[in-house]
Amino acid sequence: MTEPARAPDVERARRALRWAVDVGTRDPRGLDDAPERPDPVDLRLLSLEDVRPALDTVLVGRHAEAGLDALERCGVLDVWLPEVAGLVGFGDGEWRHKDVWKHTKQVVRQSVPRLEVRWSALLHDIGKPRTRTIDPQTGEVHFFGHAEVGARMFARRIRDRLGLDGSLGDRVHFLILHHLRASQYDASWSDSAVRRFAREMGDGLEDLLCLSRADITTKRPARRKRGLEQIAELAERIRRIQERDARVPPLPKGLGTALSNALGVPPSKQLGEIRNRIERLCDEGVLESRREIDYYVAWALTHREQLGLVDS
Repeated sequence: MTEPARAPDVERARRALRWAVDVGTRDPRGLDDAPERPDPVDLRLLSLEDVRPALDTVLVGRHAEAGLDALERCGVLDVWLPEVAGLVGFGDGEWRHKDVWKHTKQVVRQSVPRLEVRWSALLHDIGKPRTRTIDPQTGEVHFFGHAEVGARMFARRIRDRLGLDGSLGDRVHFLILHHLRASQYDASWSDSAVRRFAREMGDGLEDLLCLSRADITTKRPARRKRGLEQIAELAERIRRIQERDARVPPLPKGLGTALSNALGVPPSKQLGEIRNRIERLCDEGVLESRREIDYYVAWALTHREQLGLVDS
């Protein structure tokens, strides 16, 4: 005789949620003493006001890894973050790549306990299940484009579902999208390339470097040391270049006025765009930085059409 279905009970879900928060913040040993597991219907009765504060608290908690395991065991991830639940057991040696769930929890633990960084650590690899390919010749596993796919998943689904709006949501999206960028650095980058990278990362640079450090979870000490040193070198080069640029700007003072006179373009948005174009070309190494004004004016005069200036 089958047992009758039990009635939905939001309090059962709330008890499980409180237990997960306690595990993640105070007592990780409580992971072995789970309350009655709520049904998915119970968990769907929870409001965003129930769930988001609990997730935030677990993520920045002292025992975040255990807290995430608790959220997975009581079914919260299945209902509220299925994109993360999809990482559980994904890999696990079967496809010759690391268990992405274990990796994700370690990245969360290793990252600085700032909400924007911890949310990004939790979500940075959600695009992997959708992008996995296996080379038929070598058996190597690849996840081409997983950062871009993960960022789209966040923007289209997770952001609204969990109320990750405003500057927090913007930063999480940015970090998911760019989380591989710093690890692509090597010492052969020119100063212009480093300067361009720092400019593109903008005020998200520090959070990105924090996430990049945390994303190193290899068990090989030499490889881990090399990865951390690579990010530290990038950060130091950015610091030195920005310090130098603060003393001696890449473009000379008075260039705007000189361009205006030479090109016949009055002070305007158009003139600003021309100057910015020259600065970008310096960053790209097409033009040299810190040259005399005449050098840049001469280039502009010979590239009028490229700058959108048509002689009448």
